[in-house]
Amino acid sequence: MTLRIRPADLIDRVYQAYLAKPDTDEVVPSYMLGEVGILLVHWRLTRSNETAERLWQCIEQNISNPTNEALWGAPGTMVGALHMYEWTDDARWRDLFLENVAQLWRTWLPSEHAPCHLWTQDLYGMIMQQIGAGHGFAGNVYPLLRGARLLTAEQRETLYDRCLEVLDATAVVEGDGANWPQTVGPTLRPKFVGPPRQHKPKVLVQWCHGSPGMVTGLADFPVGRSPSMDALLIKAGNTVWNAGPLSKGAGLCHGTAGNGYALLKLHRRTGDPIWLERARSFAMHAIEQSRQMRQRYGHGRYTLWTGDPGIAVYVWHCLTGADALPGLDTLD
Repeated sequence: MTLRIRPADLIDRVYQAYLAKPDTDEVVPSYMLGEVGILLVHWRLTRSNETAERLWQCIEQNISNPTNEALWGAPGTMVGALHMYEWTDDARWRDLFLENVAQLWRTWLPSEHAPCHLWTQDLYGMIMQQIGAGHGFAGNVYPLLRGARLLTAEQRETLYDRCLEVLDATAVVEGDGANWPQTVGPTLRPKFVGPPRQHKPKVLVQWCHGSPGMVTGLADFPVGRSPSMDALLIKAGNTVWNAGPLSKGAGLCHGTAGNGYALLKLHRRTGDPIWLERARSFAMHAIEQSRQMRQRYGHGRYTLWTGDPGIAVYVWHCLTGADALPGLDTLD
């Protein structure tokens, strides 16, 4: 099969289009919504020294981002440094990753609202402590667990202990299932006049908030190190399965395919074929959801994390038994 356009040419056009008209109305480093995610793919396709330099600058400039979460802040952009180190074995990317680790360590503090250490997010005009993979704890520990080999032995032990501490302190366990709230404690809105307003978060079961993202975010926690952790992640998987496919759609961020990756991760962690069987059931449902959406609207969705490409990759991984979240775990 011959492609009609060279991918390297296409990604250059994508980058220039982003700079001319960014989705968020300003050019930002963000892994998911800004330069870093695009530049990673650009470098992977072109091996451009200029791209590598710009990527390094974006990651370094984003270290002190006050959001303290993966979508906008350092916990996301530092994943770019880790990918570059894995691809190049260049020590400067390792050092940049560790600079980000130091920032996460400084801001990972005892919570006033739960008996554990959490990050505080300054996000969209709100101050809060979130738990999920999109904007909170699970998204922040993901790069730490993935790059644990680069940490000191003391940091690794602290990381593992705190991960269990947070999951255990914040889990809502019912029967054989476990789920996690969006936030711990109040959500403050400093821009509003008057007393702090309380925000009652929804109970969600999707990748960005809830048990699916807890499983994918902590999938690299060493198997067997903590029977309690292993049990909690299985309970999280049970919640994903018992909740069933999402009515929101079939995509990765808050859809059936994203939830299904939690089942694929548990298949890798446990070796139990039931998780692969369940993931494949979700895949069949996701295919039908995508078909129905095309019939309803006359077209599909082209985005990786909220559209058909993510579903296609998920279905392929269900066939092959792979479990790498596209665009996060892998860019290959």
